[in-house]
Amino acid sequence: MSKKELRFSREFEVRFSEVDYMGVVWHGSYPLYLEDAREGWGHQFGLCYDDYLSNKVYAPIVDMNIRYHRPIFYATRPRIDITYQYTPAAKVIFDYEIHDTADNTLLTTARTVQAFTDRNYQLILENPEFYLRWKQKHRLV
Repeated sequence: MSKKELRFSREFEVRFSEVDYMGVVWHGSYPLYLEDAREGWGHQFGLCYDDYLSNKVYAPIVDMNIRYHRPIFYATRPRIDITYQYTPAAKVIFDYEIHDTADNTLLTTARTVQAFTDRNYQLILENPEFYLRWKQKHRLV
């Protein structure tokens, strides 16, 4: 069965505070771009950090991989695309691509994996009930 693709895109402006002395985005700025994309995606598809908190779970990032294909420069306006990757496991997985909006050149790819924990930071091995309902709503199960 083919799964529905849950994808969100947003352009963003590279600010001076995000670059190094060469005018290139500093590697530590990329996790913030990924976070902004996850928040935008969450608002579009109804799986926000408030949903985790109201259901008494946390969803910390347990794995983050970033590949830098080409530099991103100060004062440019790239686009970040985020795509939810279905898994039956109790995880939230996203793939990201950052493109130059001038010519659609691929600049960066990334992946994040979030696991669920309870309020005592104990790993939750089964999908939380609200997450299962969310998957059903989006025809992912």
